[in-house]
Amino acid sequence: MSLPTEKTVLRILSAESVAAAEPANASHLRLANDAEVHTLALEGIACIALDFPKFTDGRAFSQAHVLRRRGFAGDIRATGDVLIDQLLQLQRSGFSSAVLREGQDAAHGARLLAHYSGFYQGDVQNVPHFAKAA
Repeated sequence: MSLPTEKTVLRILSAESVAAAEPANASHLRLANDAEVHTLALEGIACIALDFPKFTDGRAFSQAHVLRRRGFAGDIRATGDVLIDQLLQLQRSGFSSAVLREGQDAAHGARLLAHYSGFYQGDVQNVPHFAKAA
């Protein structure tokens, strides 16, 4: 499978905006961080919300990575105990949006995301730097 050629910028959402705009239909899934995503049926799904019950529990990073590698192109949303410190890794793991926990400064998080224009290592969006040079 080829990697996307266009970098997706992580959208930072407020809990209030998500609650007001999220439709109650089958195209939106909420998954626990212990849910099996390797065999999850993805047809007709527009948004998958993955949960971080504690900021120290990173299983949702792996879930997002697997979903992107399987070709899921919809919104993968981080929910739960999400901190601005995690935003860059969320983006690199395949998340396309994040709902920060209460007390986190979304504007500061957006500035943190802008600090890095590229990476030597590859991720779900980027070919490794050394592979581009070859």
